[in-house]
Amino acid sequence: MIELTKSGLPLRWDETGKKLDFGPGMKEIEPALRNLGEMKDVLYSEAALDRDPALPLYYMYRDVHLAEHRSFFREAGIRYDITVLVPGMLEREYVKTAGHYHPFKEGTGCTYPEVYEVLQGEAHYLLQKPRNFDDPAAGLDEVLVVAAGPGDKVLIPPGFGHITINPGSGFLVMSNLVADNFDSIYGPIKEMGGAGYYEVAPAGKEQGPVFIPNVRYPSLPPLCFTEPVELPNFFLIKEIPQYRSFVEHREDFDFLTSPEYYEEEFSSYLQDLKSGFLQI
Repeated sequence: MIELTKSGLPLRWDETGKKLDFGPGMKEIEPALRNLGEMKDVLYSEAALDRDPALPLYYMYRDVHLAEHRSFFREAGIRYDITVLVPGMLEREYVKTAGHYHPFKEGTGCTYPEVYEVLQGEAHYLLQKPRNFDDPAAGLDEVLVVAAGPGDKVLIPPGFGHITINPGSGFLVMSNLVADNFDSIYGPIKEMGGAGYYEVAPAGKEQGPVFIPNVRYPSLPPLCFTEPVELPNFFLIKEIPQYRSFVEHREDFDFLTSPEYYEEEFSSYLQDLKSGFLQI
């Protein structure tokens, strides 16, 4: 069992049974599964599909909370989820999520943001900003990859789609906070055969992370590889579980449901991310 102490909740990941173990005060949740066959349109190599299409790649537990905090999440219109990615390779590519965008909040020019937190393992969060949301073939304006470890928080700001990659040798367990009033949009990334870059295992003399451009994108900017940035004004601090931060300061998570009022903060965050550029 992996004790998920970074969550601030009585949770454990059962590596053998591949399931989340819920402690006192928590309702057991059945996960939604994403299997290999469902990822066929976004993989780097079709050869990865030679394996069992029913092979689970990640488990999604929606609306996780202590019973006593249920009303906090409902009143705020925010949901806390946990996702677990298995370790391993899909041929040369690391296991990843399918990737998606969020819709625009009605009456604004902002898509909904999201916040991730690594509870166990390693994560590479690939963020990409499309040139035109209605035409994925128009290309991308920006691509960033944020390398995160246990306790790190990563904000997906308005305007960006994202995928999560598990480059480590163990399970990647992460939580997220997000507005609960919309469905994610998977079509554009699926249409383009995946994100703007694929992360693959180094070969030969290659060192460090290796990202291969997705040639289906006619306009593809250089990739910015960077590290997480704390956001104390949003209570996104490495050593404090985001579940606890939300419960204690839930009025300050309004940026998840009303992003149109925080454009300056989002812009500053992006600049801070890009200032931490790492050579790969």
